[in-house]
Amino acid sequence: MNNTKFFNSLFSSENIVKIILVIIAFLLWSLSAEAIDCLSTASLAVAGLVTTDNGVHLSGSPLTTSDTESVSPSLLRSEIDSRIAKIRPSATPLDQISRVGGSRKAGSMKVEYYSVDIKPGESTVTSVVKQHTYEEDSPLMVPVQNINVFAPTETVLFPSVMVTDENGMEVPLVCYVDAVNNRLQLIPANVAAVNGNIVVPEIPSGALVVRMGRAAGELDVQTSQYNALPRKNFNYCQIFKTQVEQSTLQKIADKEVGWTFSDQEEVAIIDMRLCMEKNFLFGARSRAKSVEKNEDVWLTGGIWTQAGKDFVYDAETFDNSALIGLMREAFTKNAGSTRKILIGGSGLITTLNNLSFDRVVKASEKETVWGVDFHIMTSKFGTLYVVHSEVFDLCGRPDDGIIVDPEYITKYTHIPFSAERLSLKSSGVRNSEAVVMTEASCLVLRYPDAHMRVTKKSSSPAETVTE
Repeated sequence: MNNTKFFNSLFSSENIVKIILVIIAFLLWSLSAEAIDCLSTASLAVAGLVTTDNGVHLSGSPLTTSDTESVSPSLLRSEIDSRIAKIRPSATPLDQISRVGGSRKAGSMKVEYYSVDIKPGESTVTSVVKQHTYEEDSPLMVPVQNINVFAPTETVLFPSVMVTDENGMEVPLVCYVDAVNNRLQLIPANVAAVNGNIVVPEIPSGALVVRMGRAAGELDVQTSQYNALPRKNFNYCQIFKTQVEQSTLQKIADKEVGWTFSDQEEVAIIDMRLCMEKNFLFGARSRAKSVEKNEDVWLTGGIWTQAGKDFVYDAETFDNSALIGLMREAFTKNAGSTRKILIGGSGLITTLNNLSFDRVVKASEKETVWGVDFHIMTSKFGTLYVVHSEVFDLCGRPDDGIIVDPEYITKYTHIPFSAERLSLKSSGVRNSEAVVMTEASCLVLRYPDAHMRVTKKSSSPAETVTE
């Protein structure tokens, strides 16, 4: 009897409603984010999701961006990232060349690298060597500025010291390096004997001495070692950032022209790349402590101070001969490429443009390389790809430029260029949406002597006109 009363009260209409509500509450609680993911995965399985070693295949339903993001989240790249190398490439030629050419991954903000030059091939005589009669017990001793350039068994050439050889011809003096102490101990190789005597003429101070090939003896198995050790250097990656933001009302408001959020992103990228170009050229390597933020700030060093050579020109007298001299300095004594890039300000480009080219140095039509339009200047020394950079003008150097060898420019990237969308509204900051674009990178020159600064000769006080 008591059991009957219990079941009657349990299944009363009021209790049934309560039971149903409890069941619904339990179901809602169980449908957590994890359960929803399972349901989503199950729905893909029903639709025909097949996973293989080389990918995921979906059949039975259309492919959507949600499916792509869940299966391959890195496949869909931000539109801003794919356009980075296409936005005004000629305005930032250095950044463009390094970006298109690829970059190396940097494991930290400090990038350490090694660079090495070839061994110098010449030196100069430091004091006058008077006329000398060579004998075995009286060798020719020549003091030179850099004795470490030379090694025993090498041959050397004195281009400005003329001697008479056995055929009666006037030729430059060639000697064999018998020993290297504090001076070069030399054996004349092409001086004709007169009455049995080998007389070497006077060698003036400052005479050039050129290092040539080694000459081994018949029984020689070994020779002096040649070793080259690269020099370690470093640069800092700089975190470049820019942010675009607009309110929700701005987004939905009617506009007279089609000015969208993507247009704002494009303008922001132009400004960001232009500022990066300035740092890549003229930045100062430093690690500063921000007082306001109480943290370190990394500043990258520009390639202007990394270049190993200099060329100073006079704009008033700059002609074809001076241009050939510029190319000679750029393409010789460094074993670099025969194709280099001249990035210059408007003043330097104007000076080059005013020249009348001939068969020796000719200017051909434009050529697009690395997405940049270059004007080609060709000589017997090599080819210069010339482009104007407004960065030189903006930095107060319109008459200067830099010649770089693209084969020896390396870009290191610690944080690849990325665009992150922020929903400030959902986070409760303000009613707007934003995109933050970030890149941490730096440029280094691996072979400094393959690159050259080009600067205009400054006016002397006497030439300065005062009003």
